[in-house]
Amino acid sequence: MPSPEPIPRRKRYQELLDRVIERIRNGEIPPGAQLPSERELMAFYAVGRPAVREALQSLERSGIVEITHGERARVVIPTAGRLIEQIADGARHLLRSQPDTLEHLKDARVFMEVGIARLATERATKADIARLRERLAEHRASLIDLDDFVMDDMAFHREIAGIGGNPIFPALVEALFGWASEHHQPIVRAPGAEELTLAEYARIIDAIASGKPQLAERAVREHLTRPHALYRQLNGLQAATTAAAAAAT
Repeated sequence: MPSPEPIPRRKRYQELLDRVIERIRNGEIPPGAQLPSERELMAFYAVGRPAVREALQSLERSGIVEITHGERARVVIPTAGRLIEQIADGARHLLRSQPDTLEHLKDARVFMEVGIARLATERATKADIARLRERLAEHRASLIDLDDFVMDDMAFHREIAGIGGNPIFPALVEALFGWASEHHQPIVRAPGAEELTLAEYARIIDAIASGKPQLAERAVREHLTRPHALYRQLNGLQAATTAAAAAAT
């Protein structure tokens, strides 16, 4: 016979948490509105201050409310970006603790951005193409500061994702870039890779402007799968140069 598993009594803050969430879900406290004050919550639900504060902290961790010092908690206005932020820390922890997950992340990024390129090609206007070319010009100007170059790299991919009109795509593109940034940044910084990246972006823009989705898909796929082989090649060249210099001394 299995061992007994008694159901633990719920803490008061958990009951309070459920009731506040229900008021938010049914629209009684809409997005952007402030929650009642701590004192009002204590009086209304007959609970102590510790229970109220623990419930509010749980709501904040879940991304349901935001708390500013000296003000009442406010219900967050939901956006795709906020949704992605909620899982960002967990994704980074997963990548650090299970490095093999990075390969899955790369596959997911290629799959998603190839599809986004197709959609962008089908929907891009002349204004969209002009904006991409402006973004590329800004990107080229950032060559003097490689920290800016990396951020412009992400911004270019986000710009393409925004053309499709789905706000979730830009948020996902930025999140995927951020989660893998510790691995991606050294590739972008590799000597000689910056000009190649800019040339690939120019081809992607031309492919989107052509109105041929297959060309855009191919250009994006080649761009996203190129860095790993290139980085290995550049590392090999650097190692050979270092060895030759050591032999000459």
